[in-house]
Amino acid sequence: MRTLRVLLALALALGAWSARAELPPEDACPTLTGGAGDDGLEDVGPIAVREGMIVAYGDLFALRRLLPPELWRLRDTFFYEGMRLEVGPCYRRYAVPSFVREATRANAGRARIDDDGNLRDFVAGLPFPPDAIDSQADDAGVAWAWNLELRYRGAGPHGRFKLVDMPSRIGRPQTYLGSFFQVKTTHRADLAESGFKLGRGDDNLWVAGGQFTEPFDARHLAWRQFRPTSTLRRYKEADRTYVYVPTMRKPRRAATVWSDGLFTPRYTVSGDAAGGPVPIGTGGEYSVGAINPTGGESAASSEDIKRGFTGLALRPNAYHWKFVGEQSVLAPLNVRGTGYPHSEDRNWGPSGLSIASDVWDVRHAVVIEGIPKMDDRDFAWMTLYIDYQTQQPLYVVTRRPNRLVHEVGILAHRFSSRLVDYPLWPRSGEPAFVFDPVAAVFFSSNDGGTGWRRESFDVRSVPVSDAELRSMTSTTALIRGR
Repeated sequence: MRTLRVLLALALALGAWSARAELPPEDACPTLTGGAGDDGLEDVGPIAVREGMIVAYGDLFALRRLLPPELWRLRDTFFYEGMRLEVGPCYRRYAVPSFVREATRANAGRARIDDDGNLRDFVAGLPFPPDAIDSQADDAGVAWAWNLELRYRGAGPHGRFKLVDMPSRIGRPQTYLGSFFQVKTTHRADLAESGFKLGRGDDNLWVAGGQFTEPFDARHLAWRQFRPTSTLRRYKEADRTYVYVPTMRKPRRAATVWSDGLFTPRYTVSGDAAGGPVPIGTGGEYSVGAINPTGGESAASSEDIKRGFTGLALRPNAYHWKFVGEQSVLAPLNVRGTGYPHSEDRNWGPSGLSIASDVWDVRHAVVIEGIPKMDDRDFAWMTLYIDYQTQQPLYVVTRRPNRLVHEVGILAHRFSSRLVDYPLWPRSGEPAFVFDPVAAVFFSSNDGGTGWRRESFDVRSVPVSDAELRSMTSTTALIRGR
């Protein structure tokens, strides 16, 4: 903790953090003052940031104060020579649907946090309006974590995805295709007339799932994850997660009982042919002479691989949270470019983990740090950068017990109003005004440096048809491998 206090004091001295819990004026782009960087170089003078400004790789030093320090240190991974980053609007106020505003207003002051960080008496809308959060209060960090988890996300995202696994020193990238969804079933601001409930799966906060279509070894692997509403009050409550394993031709309960975020099955050992670290039909415990010859593969396939959909869900009460401060950052909150499945030509840089050639808004972010209550995590600290106005996750940084960086991730979104053909909200006929999670890039320090990338640029977050909803909110479709 002493290291954290020193870093925070240094940040305050440099003017990176703000003690004020308020949003800067819209379009008031910051002017960055000079000073020495971590490499000892000096700026030539103040830099006036402006909308439409083009930033090449060589210009990054001037804007380094708008990047998390962990991202700046990994700039050769997340940025590259030849990039063309365009500065977007500064502190733009993105629109919110009328039903979200009304639900937040009508239920203001009802939600509360108990001594263990659990959420009580939440109904719908945003649990804690940002201007009502006291940044000096002990529960400020957990209040922001609940805002992140319960932010407005429409009816939940659904669409196709591409996952690209980056190898370490040897090997080549592996690509996996499929579709995913996350359906919000309760605390839905658009469903006031039905008690803010969807009518299906009302004992769940949300239902998520998906299936893989390529490559052949992962084809037909499918899953469903049901997050109970009781997890708002008990973080140890397990999800009900089922995985359809193609070789067994039936769904089974996931081997991973407890998941923090969205579940992703271990797709590298899921196919009809043997592969990955589990020896299928090759002798030993999982040989063809075993009672259940596919048991080893089934168990491995139904483990949570914890990649692909990081940042889309969180159990806030599973952490001890600390409010660290507020910072102006550059972030891909409303990207203009596209990728899979609409385009295969997007330049992700030499590392395959760069979203640099796109529009990055200047945003006001809240920074919180969480220590996991569960001792089975692969990290000891997690830092989240949360957009103050929209509550969207911008950056994720995890650290090991020795405080060395474990993983750094960038989450890219696209505001629905950027697309002229985005569907209107079916019940009100107004624009959806929702941020779709179109991409994510994560770098890990494991094995000398690995990473993964998700592209899902056709994602939409409006309600689906009744037939699709029935399929998404039950395990019946898993029997058919969907």
